[in-house]
Amino acid sequence: MEGVKNPLLRRQQRRIRQKPLWKLALVASIAAGIQFGWALQLSLLTPYVQRLGIPHTWAAFIWLCGPVSGIAVQPLVGYHSDRCRSRWGRRRPFILGGVALVAIAVFLIGFAADIGGAAGDPLEMGTKKPRAIAIFVVGFWILDIANNTLQSPCRAFLADLAGKDQRRTRSGNAFYSFFMAVGNVIGFATGSMTHLHKLLPFTKTTACDIYCANLKTCFIFSVLLLLLLTTVALASVHEKPLRPPPPATEAGEDEEEEEEEDEEGDESPPVAFIWEILAAFKDLTRPMRVLLLVTFLNWLAWFPFLLFDTDWMGREVYGGEVGQGKLYDLGVRAGSLGLMFNSIVLGLTSLSVAFGLSKLGAVRRLWGCSNFLLAICLAMTVLVTKMAENSESSKTDTPPPAGVRASATVLFALLGIPLAVTYSVPYALAAIFSYSSDSGLGLSMGVLNLAVVLPQIVVSIASGPWDALFGGGNLPAFIVGALAAAASGFLALTVLPSPPPEIPSSSILRTSSSPFP
Repeated sequence: MEGVKNPLLRRQQRRIRQKPLWKLALVASIAAGIQFGWALQLSLLTPYVQRLGIPHTWAAFIWLCGPVSGIAVQPLVGYHSDRCRSRWGRRRPFILGGVALVAIAVFLIGFAADIGGAAGDPLEMGTKKPRAIAIFVVGFWILDIANNTLQSPCRAFLADLAGKDQRRTRSGNAFYSFFMAVGNVIGFATGSMTHLHKLLPFTKTTACDIYCANLKTCFIFSVLLLLLLTTVALASVHEKPLRPPPPATEAGEDEEEEEEEDEEGDESPPVAFIWEILAAFKDLTRPMRVLLLVTFLNWLAWFPFLLFDTDWMGREVYGGEVGQGKLYDLGVRAGSLGLMFNSIVLGLTSLSVAFGLSKLGAVRRLWGCSNFLLAICLAMTVLVTKMAENSESSKTDTPPPAGVRASATVLFALLGIPLAVTYSVPYALAAIFSYSSDSGLGLSMGVLNLAVVLPQIVVSIASGPWDALFGGGNLPAFIVGALAAAASGFLALTVLPSPPPEIPSSSILRTSSSPFP
């Protein structure tokens, strides 16, 4: 029995039980299917809800589902997947359930106009369709709930396969981030195509015009990709069902001891997690408080653009109106193409963050400079809009000049640089600061997630009425975002503490993670 208790031997036994890296890659590939759907949501759904008759002022309220479901669904799914004793395993039943919900949501979203038309809505797009709106909203909320249901078990499945090996855990997260970028590129590229519906001619109907048919086709492809990746991954990578903890506490098999360690604390009620999150605010250290403030302002700057970027292209840059002519649709497609370039720059920048840290000498300097770049890009949307308004094309109902289109596309691409920093630095700093606190890494991440979710709620509720005060459009919210980004950059440079000197700044990439979904 001494060999079993030997720490070196136990580590060797765990390595033997670890799954090969290609299995981690298969599970991580599900992220491409998830992110495909997210990319389509960001690029196509805000314009689509306006075509169904929801005014621009109120379109932002549709996006409240994301943060609400993120707060409620992910912790609950994560908690119950830790304790699931299904014969299929702990994570796989929840992943399959999430995929089934995605399929239902895609059907409701894609066929909302058709179902509404059959129920009595007017058939012309651009007119108010109350029944289609109700069906769409139900489908949209189901889709967000489904995506949040998928994320937590997928991440946990990767951690299970890594076998508590930190290097393999980093590899699994790297695979996951890579496939997120792949899903973004595919989603935004697909969303920018104007004739995709011709591949599925049945998508175009009397109640569903070309834009609607393209959206329907994109979402059908997204759910097919997700089904394919999930089927391959779950058929190739198996889970052992979770067994009840052994009644005896005697030394026994190493695997049984590890299972007892894994299930330590499982008997605590689910509400304990919520109370721990709330109680954590009382014990936050000063570095964590500053980090929460900088993160809150950072995402308060990002969400106006992330939610309304393609609408800005269609409305302000191309000068179109929802349901009136082709200019608005062309602008939305151009915005989707810009988001594809944004994702490419995002992926390349993520690989270069370590180099930036070595040159700038401090994490806070990198984050502060990237936030000022974000502020400049958001402010430049005003200049690009004015260039489009002053061009001859604005008087002839034609697309803006090539220079205006190129300027807007460059803005989309440049924004990939600060987005890469936003996806990594705050989460790494939270991990580093948590080392000296009693709350622990998981709790610190949970608290930090509130600084990401709350700005989205603020933007979703306030941006529509705020824009209406200034005559509609997206520029007022973008200006507020630019001011928030500048404030976030200033605080990052002047108030945010640097990581302790014994922890190299370049090591933050090994603990970084992304909030999206």
